Amino acid sequence: MAIRWRILALLFLVRTTMAFQFQAVGALSPAFQQTFAVSVADIGVLIGLYFAPGMFLAAPGGALGRRYGDKRLVLTGLALMTVGGTMMVISELWVGQLAGRLIAGAGGVLLNVLMTKMVADWFTGKEITFSLAIYVNSYPVGIGAALILLPFVAEVGGLAAALTVVAVLTLVGFIGLAMFYRPPSELSDAPVAARAPMRGTLMGAVLAAGAIWGIYNAALATVFSFGPGLFVVRGLGMTEAGSVTSIILWLLAIVGSFGGFLVDWTGRRSLILVVGNLGFAVFVFIGSWTDQVLLNVIAMGLFSGVAVGAMMSLPALVLSPGNRAVGMGVFFTVFFFCTAVGPMIAGWLADLTGDIASTYQFAAALLVASVLFLPVYHKLAARVPAE
Repeated sequence: MAIRWRILALLFLVRTTMAFQFQAVGALSPAFQQTFAVSVADIGVLIGLYFAPGMFLAAPGGALGRRYGDKRLVLTGLALMTVGGTMMVISELWVGQLAGRLIAGAGGVLLNVLMTKMVADWFTGKEITFSLAIYVNSYPVGIGAALILLPFVAEVGGLAAALTVVAVLTLVGFIGLAMFYRPPSELSDAPVAARAPMRGTLMGAVLAAGAIWGIYNAALATVFSFGPGLFVVRGLGMTEAGSVTSIILWLLAIVGSFGGFLVDWTGRRSLILVVGNLGFAVFVFIGSWTDQVLLNVIAMGLFSGVAVGAMMSLPALVLSPGNRAVGMGVFFTVFFFCTAVGPMIAGWLADLTGDIASTYQFAAALLVASVLFLPVYHKLAARVPAE
């Protein structure tokens, strides 16, 4: 028992480096604009490039993990993250920043897909929801750490110093995983010659689970992306608006673990998922018009993480060791598509309506939509054992 929790701690810390690297551009955007003389739109492209490879690499990454071993592929991902991060440190051209970001993002995709499967390998049949809830919280922790640390480093040592910190952390993650990770005793990390098929109702159940998780994250990304601008309209200063928005992130990290524990303790996975996402939707919608910004942000944060563990555990409930790597690749393909497209649509709606509050209304609608896919998932998942 102690071993699997130590492994979870290792995977949590390694994934934190991915979230830290992802948030680096957003945290350092003023320094990027000043150093490279680029616009806010250019910064948006640089941010989006990180997860763009996920639409093409997530499913093949899962298959490659099954063939060559999860640990090898995650180490490859960490190596790409380090190489891409180093390119951003040394490049004095904007095209070098774009190339480095794309390479680092490709590595981040491999890490994201396969490490989730590694957690499932260690905890399937045990504290699966609680463990995945803890693991997923590495993302807000990494983002929060980047928001706090990187601007300070850039102010003291410049943009290159801050980017060096990012690259060094991914290298530390590589070393840590290489030295300390091993698969559970009942599994082998060696290449697998055969696998259970991914088709029919199993494929449908995984796609439905991916839609639930992806649509939720599209809503969450919209809340984070457009919250500061919305709160400025509500009368806050820019710095204050960013700080207030980050409250959601920190509360998500705290509540997420509790929600996962609650699912494992009560067994009421679907109820907790519905209550969490619909509660989040209600307060996001209220956030589109209320002037009580701080109170509403706290309410959003308290509901935002309730269902995280429940959602992340859905694919693990239907996948077996023989198809888990490929299945998680499919799951994350849907996730990356939703998180890339959702904020784009939200921005388009804001331009169309001339009201940034429409982004929060759209996010609330997405959260409701995520719940509507739950009965689809259950209907398909109930038929998987019969195939």
